[in-house]
Amino acid sequence: MRTALRTAVTSVVTAAAVLTCGSAGATPAGPGVTARILAQTTVGGTDYTLREITVPPGQSTGWHYHDGPLYGVVKQGTLSHFDAGCASDGVYRTGASIQEPPGADHVHIGRNLGDTPLVLDVLYVLPHGSPFSEDAANPGCPFQ
Repeated sequence: MRTALRTAVTSVVTAAAVLTCGSAGATPAGPGVTARILAQTTVGGTDYTLREITVPPGQSTGWHYHDGPLYGVVKQGTLSHFDAGCASDGVYRTGASIQEPPGADHVHIGRNLGDTPLVLDVLYVLPHGSPFSEDAANPGCPFQ
């Protein structure tokens, strides 16, 4: 298991040039949004989980935040990322890396505004037993 996680993390770090990320599953995720665990381990009090998240065209992750930092790479498609001020804080295309800091003061949503599925590889670095994301209410943005 550790070898699988080490290999997965090495792939993410190499592809991301050591940048950080995150997200999926919030209030609510759009129809057809899926995630599968690629590798998972716990060291000390920290859970390390690598997930592949797929967001169909026109769908989103839902509004959420994380209890720990996330590091991700866009494998396919384009991620449009928005903060709680309803402003775009990044557009990430295939091969790009993204980081999401932890905490309720970092509410965000990931949207697929393109016409192809968005696929992300995301490394979650969370306190042991924490959920992948914490639901958050739409902060008043005209989109979900």
